[in-house]
Amino acid sequence: MSDTREVWLRGPIPEIPALLQPVAHAMLQATEEIRKATADFDTNKLWIKPYSQASVGFHLQHLSGVLDRLFTYARGEALSEQQLRALQLEGDSSQIYTAQDLVRAFELQVQYALQQLRETDERTLLEPRGVGRQQIPSNVLGLLFHAAEHTQRHVGQLLVTIKVVKENKV
Repeated sequence: MSDTREVWLRGPIPEIPALLQPVAHAMLQATEEIRKATADFDTNKLWIKPYSQASVGFHLQHLSGVLDRLFTYARGEALSEQQLRALQLEGDSSQIYTAQDLVRAFELQVQYALQQLRETDERTLLEPRGVGRQQIPSNVLGLLFHAAEHTQRHVGQLLVTIKVVKENKV
């Protein structure tokens, strides 16, 4: 029997530091919601931009990319050339992916993020970190929290976009 409660109500995620549980819960909740919403999604509709807004494909790519980038900054690293190329390709409809390819990529990125959370020492959470080329000031906790909230924001947008595209309300 599956637990239908939201992830945060199911208790702590093993091996994740206490202060980082909300980040892990948000990412796991996003994963479940995305899986459910895309289970029967028609890949032919992946790049439709309803009302000139972001496509389902963009949201799925962006969800993976933003986790990768923010967790990179949280480690105190600069983005790689590969990450910068991936950023440029977010929303590029000439790429050949299925919705399930993009969902699997997100799930994999969540697994990487959870591993990083497991390895994060809570004593480092307030250590300064720079964001982007301008090195905008933040800290480890700020970046991880923003990764969680940004993920949730895009999942909400994704769910609405899926509904609009499925109902041909574009």
